[in-house]
Amino acid sequence: MTVVHPISRAWLTKGSTGAQNYDEFADDAEITAIIAANSHSALAVEMPHLAPETVGKSFADSLPDAVARLALERAEGSYVPAEHVVVLYRITAPGEPAAYGLWSMIDTDQISASADEAGLVIRNEEVFIEKVRERVALAGALGTLLSPVLLLQTAKGDELHAALAAATDAAGEPAATDVDQSGRTHAIWPVGPGALQDELTALAGGGELVVADGNHRSLAAQTGRLPRFLAVVTTPGSVAIQPYNRLVSEVPLPLDELLRRLRERGATVTELPRPAGIPPKGTVELYLAGRTFAVGLPADPNLPTVENLDHALVERVLLGDVLGLDPGDKRIAYIGGDYPAAWLRGEVDAAHAELAVLIAPVTVDDFVKVNLERQKLPRKSTWFTPKARGGLVLSQLD
Repeated sequence: MTVVHPISRAWLTKGSTGAQNYDEFADDAEITAIIAANSHSALAVEMPHLAPETVGKSFADSLPDAVARLALERAEGSYVPAEHVVVLYRITAPGEPAAYGLWSMIDTDQISASADEAGLVIRNEEVFIEKVRERVALAGALGTLLSPVLLLQTAKGDELHAALAAATDAAGEPAATDVDQSGRTHAIWPVGPGALQDELTALAGGGELVVADGNHRSLAAQTGRLPRFLAVVTTPGSVAIQPYNRLVSEVPLPLDELLRRLRERGATVTELPRPAGIPPKGTVELYLAGRTFAVGLPADPNLPTVENLDHALVERVLLGDVLGLDPGDKRIAYIGGDYPAAWLRGEVDAAHAELAVLIAPVTVDDFVKVNLERQKLPRKSTWFTPKARGGLVLSQLD
């Protein structure tokens, strides 16, 4: 018995609605600009309060606008309906190996967030509860899920990868394609009931599934009491982990005091005669006031492995102990791997932020170890690429 199921009532894009997921942006203004350039973008439904004509409304007050926009997109044929399908997914770009996935529905009661919680779907990061509440409210208003949780198949990843590659090769022209902001082409093919669908769902559900992206969306499914949630099940051969950095808009103490407090707490601090970049594991780089500092943050041998990863040390020692900032403080922006070190430095140089914190990406080995131990990574620790694109396959809730 698999935990992966067909989508009972799907809506498939005709090619104009694809969008980055709502939480992939460094600034809300980027979302507004994308919607202004393409009114069909699924972001207009997922983030209705940031659409140009509704900017200024609260998220809750904008929900009727989201409902109206989705109804209009369906009525105008931006989506076509399909029943009882899984959807083949391939992401390609020049110079990159093809990435594969399977759009499907996953049993919500299989989510496990701790070692004493049974389930085949492992959620591994702390979350911001306000984001979860927004996802619950949106799903309730729309009766539809627009963005998938990205799940990594751990036991049969190689078999699933080979099966998805063979299926897409044999499927002919895709039902729709969409090109994302980085130039990657996203292609989809629906697969109806039959032997291929059965084979793919069995492989996709053939081992533990780790949440690679979508911790908020998976918790929203639990909070909203949804029996199943929309997901793309992908393979280890289809993804990589990129850096996930931080910008701090206001540093609440002078530079000399910041450095003094770091050293008092056991950190090593070395000024570097170059622009800040992504450091090796075990060191973070700080960029502020046009200066770069390599900082080795002190680990605590009495804490488990996950509490001594670089992202955890940044959250606990730098942001918490030294700057006195809670992880949810509005002065902290979480910047994914699509934004390079030069962009982060540019935000500081342009006075859009006062501090950039550059952190080595979590290694795949550390990611696997943390999940097997059923520990939680700090918020916004893993930026998996390529990302599953929202607005390509929708699931209408029964």
